[in-house]
Amino acid sequence: MDDDLLLLIISSPSGAGKTTLTRDLLEHFQDLTFSVSHTTRKPREGEVDGRDYHFVDQARFSELVAQGAFAEWAEVHGNLYGTALSEIERCRREGHRGLVFDVDYQGARQIKAARDDAAGVFVLPPSLQELRARLERRASDDDATIERRFNNARREIENYGLFDYVIVNDELELAKEQLRSIVWAERARRFRMAKRGEALLRRSKVG
Repeated sequence: MDDDLLLLIISSPSGAGKTTLTRDLLEHFQDLTFSVSHTTRKPREGEVDGRDYHFVDQARFSELVAQGAFAEWAEVHGNLYGTALSEIERCRREGHRGLVFDVDYQGARQIKAARDDAAGVFVLPPSLQELRARLERRASDDDATIERRFNNARREIENYGLFDYVIVNDELELAKEQLRSIVWAERARRFRMAKRGEALLRRSKVG
């Protein structure tokens, strides 16, 4: 386990603002990198293959599952999503200090089961009424998709207890600050700073 490597899971029901908050976090912390998941869903307008997701068909996704390529995978809203083990290796290779996962509660549970040092953040909408309004404002989803995502929201919210932190995304700027503060807090955890503390003690004995 890499004590200095921050594995940060960000999850929410669709429409709660997870993507906006994640993008802001990555802009603020240049030493964090985004874990690019694989998915069988179609790209939304503006999404780029290899940046937002690795877009694959179901046959290719099934091949990766059979190869044991995923740290976690799950079916969400009728589509398959998975986090490749190679993303953690890429993070180390590129010298980043942390990896941000955008996954649902199923993926979060699998990651935290494998890595108990991973920190989980769940983003709540201010209300279910506002959540529906946000979903309806999306131009990329049809009525059936909106209804399915809204109906699944309650089940997703019921799993907030899997996470270490909960943010209510009512005021966007405040929510951004709270998420940034979580990164600072996690980086100051004793087990992440222990090596530095012990190194100081060793130097003081030598001196």
